[in-house]
Amino acid sequence: QVQLVESGGGSVPAGGSLKVSCAVSGRTLSYYYMGWFRQAPGKEREFVAAIRWSGGTTYYADSVKGRFTISRDNGKNTVSLQMNSLEPEDTAVYYCAAGTTVGFTNVFSFGAYDYWGQGTQVTVSS
Repeated sequence: QVQLVESGGGSVPAGGSLKVSCAVSGRTLSYYYMGWFRQAPGKEREFVAAIRWSGGTTYYADSVKGRFTISRDNGKNTVSLQMNSLEPEDTAVYYCAAGTTVGFTNVFSFGAYDYWGQGTQVTVSS
């Protein structure tokens, strides 16, 4: 089993920055992909970014490329998402996810991930 706990959400004005983090406990993460998804009210959950724990390969949604950066800290077992130049459209609940069967063909699909955190709210005001 893998437990995921997000932290760091909050409210910022447009153009501001936030960092959300995900503390991971449980199994060894060497074979896992870690992802961030978000869900705005009335919308489907959508892929934001992902990282392969071993090797650090990263993936981003087109809407956040150049603004968001995903990273992991092996020593602390955490995955973080640094969000810069935030826009009101980034407002959503952000979820951390982990999966062992994720690969480059399905890294963007929420169905590929086995474990989820409880989510943290990010609100960007115009």
